Amino acid sequence: MNATRNDLPQATREQMVALLNRHLADLTDLYTQTKHAHWNVRGAQFAALHKLYDELAEALEDYIDEVAERAVQLGGEARGTVRMAAAASRLPEYPDGHYEGLASVAALADRYAAAAKHVRADVDVATQAGDHDTADLLIEVSRGLDKWLWFLEAHLR
Repeated sequence: MNATRNDLPQATREQMVALLNRHLADLTDLYTQTKHAHWNVRGAQFAALHKLYDELAEALEDYIDEVAERAVQLGGEARGTVRMAAAASRLPEYPDGHYEGLASVAALADRYAAAAKHVRADVDVATQAGDHDTADLLIEVSRGLDKWLWFLEAHLR
């Protein structure tokens, strides 16, 4: 851990840095899977989905940056390379051949739901650890993931 004047106990900061790096891996993986779907989507809904997936990826970039910076603010390291994310992500891999419109939507919806579930679970962990700023950040990420999940699911009804 790097020296900081942050007054959270070092053990709490270490716990939060590990937690944040798990989410950094998940969000980076989700970003690359979203871009993969964006590049490869096919079918009658191509134009709308291509644009939507770009919007989703753009929103993820902001969350990735905030989560990484929070880890560093606490005196940790942001473990944010693609290889680090691939090794640590808890999300399932995007399935091969799911490029037709609604198949790609369903594949992404599954991954957005999984990422949101992990984020929500750790809001309580951060709160119980006394790091309300990290909890607040995770609430913001959760709210955003739920919004984009809603956009995706709207195509599946």
